[in-house]
Amino acid sequence: MTETADRQSLLIVDDEPMNIQSLARIMSEEFRVLVATSGETALEILSGSDIPDLVLLDVKLPDIDGFEVCRRLKNDPRTSGTSVIFVTALDSTGHEEAGFALGAVDYVSKPFHPVLVRARVRTHMRLKQKTDLLERLAKVDGLTDLPNRRQFEEQLDRELRRCAREGLPLSVVYMDIDDFKSYNDHYGHGAGDDCLRRVARALKRSASRPGDLVARYGGEEFVAVLPNTDRSGAAGVAEQFRSSVESLAIPHEYATAAGVVTLSLGLVAVEADASVSTPVAQKQLLEHADRALYDAKKAGKNRTAVYTPEQS
Repeated sequence: MTETADRQSLLIVDDEPMNIQSLARIMSEEFRVLVATSGETALEILSGSDIPDLVLLDVKLPDIDGFEVCRRLKNDPRTSGTSVIFVTALDSTGHEEAGFALGAVDYVSKPFHPVLVRARVRTHMRLKQKTDLLERLAKVDGLTDLPNRRQFEEQLDRELRRCAREGLPLSVVYMDIDDFKSYNDHYGHGAGDDCLRRVARALKRSASRPGDLVARYGGEEFVAVLPNTDRSGAAGVAEQFRSSVESLAIPHEYATAAGVVTLSLGLVAVEADASVSTPVAQKQLLEHADRALYDAKKAGKNRTAVYTPEQS
C-alpha cells in the first residue's frame, strides 16, 4: 500500500516515550501509527470515527490499567473487533491468562525484540484483513453486490435505536419488481439475474444520503431504511426509486403494469422512540411496509402505497 489512508492502523498505548518511539519507528513504514500515553487517551481515540485495526497495549498505565482498557474496548460493539496485543513487563502466567481471557490475541513481554513484535503485528494484521473480508462477504448479496438481509436488519436496529435517542423519524421502503416471475419464465434466468443487477444499481444510485441503505431482501424484493426521514421525505425517495427503475426501460412484454420492468413500493414512517426499537416492533414495522406494498400491487402496480395506522 502506498497511500497512507489505505494502510491498516495501529494504536500504541504506553506511558514510556522511549517505548513509543521504538515501536512507532519500526511500525510506521507499514501502518498508520497512533499513540496514547494513558488509558483514557486510548479510549478517546477508540471512540472516534477512525477505529484502529490493532492496539499494542501496555498493562501498567498512569490512570486506568491496560486490562480495563481492553475490557471496555471489547464490551463496545464498535470496537469489539479491534485486535489487542499486550506489551508489558508483567510476564507471569496469571497475567497472560487474564489478558487472553479479556480477548487479547497475543502477549509480548518487555524488554521486547522489535523484529519479533513487528512479525507478530504483521501476522495479526493479516488475520484482521481476512476476518474483515469474511465479515463483509457475509453481509453482501453475491448477485447484486448490495447489502443483504442480515446487514439491513442490523442497520435497521442501529438506526432505530439512534433515532429513538435523538427523537428523529425513520422510514422503511419495501420494494418488489412487478411480474418478475413472468419475466424469468419468458426471458430466462440469465436475463432475470441481469435485470436484478440493473435494478439494484438504479436503487443504489437513488439512495443519495450517506445514512440511507438499500438492500436486497430476497428474490426480487428490495428494502431501504431511511434514517431521519419522515413520511413526506420518504415518499419523495420512494418516487426516485420507482422512476429510476422505470427509466431503465428494460423491456417486459409480459408485464401487467407497463411494457417495461417496474417496481411497486410500500412505505412506513415512524417517530422513533423506545417502543419501536425492540425486535418485536422492528418485525411489525416490516410487516406494515409489506402491507403497504400489497396495497400498491392491488392498486395496479408501479406505484407507492403508504401505510397508515388505520390499516392495523
